[in-house]
Amino acid sequence: MAALRRLTQSRRSTGDRTALAAEAAADAAEAQLAPQPPKAPAGDHTPEPGDVRAAAFFDCDNTILRGAAIFYLGVGLYRRRFFSRRDLARFAWQQAAFRLRGAENPEHIADARDSALGLVAGKRTADLERICEEIFEPVLAEKVWPGTRALVQMHLDAGQRVWLVTAAPQEVARLIARRLGMTGALGTVAETRDGEYTGRLVDGMLHGAAKAAAVQELARREQLDLARCAAFSDSANDIPMLSLVGHPYVINPDGALRRHARAMGWRVRDFRTGRKAARIGLPAAAGLGVLAGAAAAAVAVHRRQRA
Repeated sequence: MAALRRLTQSRRSTGDRTALAAEAAADAAEAQLAPQPPKAPAGDHTPEPGDVRAAAFFDCDNTILRGAAIFYLGVGLYRRRFFSRRDLARFAWQQAAFRLRGAENPEHIADARDSALGLVAGKRTADLERICEEIFEPVLAEKVWPGTRALVQMHLDAGQRVWLVTAAPQEVARLIARRLGMTGALGTVAETRDGEYTGRLVDGMLHGAAKAAAVQELARREQLDLARCAAFSDSANDIPMLSLVGHPYVINPDGALRRHARAMGWRVRDFRTGRKAARIGLPAAAGLGVLAGAAAAAVAVHRRQRA
């Protein structure tokens, strides 16, 4: 077949070969005109000072905090003897998986939710709020990404309202938002009765599409123009929220969100130390560190109990 093709080509006239070459060149040139994904803007969006119809919405886990707020809450509650070492090991595994994958696993989220709800059932809301203050004081000092903190401050300095939007419990979300000087927080709301937790949620977790719905409702109540607003997240689960606003930002993204951001031309900010180290080395080390730290904490508590 190759010999026949060469024979056929040799019999073509110079004019035929010229025409074919021109056609091939035109095809190649036309292919270059195919639509290409827009490149992410090089610079940060600078919020307009005093724009009362603009606001910024920030995810929490791995966007503002390194890791998951539910894990820090779990370890803090364990140290206050709210639950057992087995429960702590499950929290540690959830955190390690979160850091290794750079994404939220629905099964882990559901497990963490059910564990947390079971643990706080019958507990007084005032007690948990006080404990949250104690738990997150050192966490916020050590685990906030400085780059994201600067973005929060940029919007605050422009006089804009800045909201935390997270699946974490509302009590935790409010505390983090207050300590960062943010306007307020949207978080998962646990049902209470007579000042105590019932062990149930009010209309489920604030996650994925529910976040987008909450932002839309808040924008309606606050008379915000979402086209003038900004949103920030690390997870592909938050694509619905990011798609609502005129200025979506991708912070420390998981693989799926990075690909989506590249296709959409969204701004990407990675505050981790080198992309390869962040996606492979550092998360693995952090996950192992979490497990080692959990084991050390369990041993320390066990020793105190025996003493």
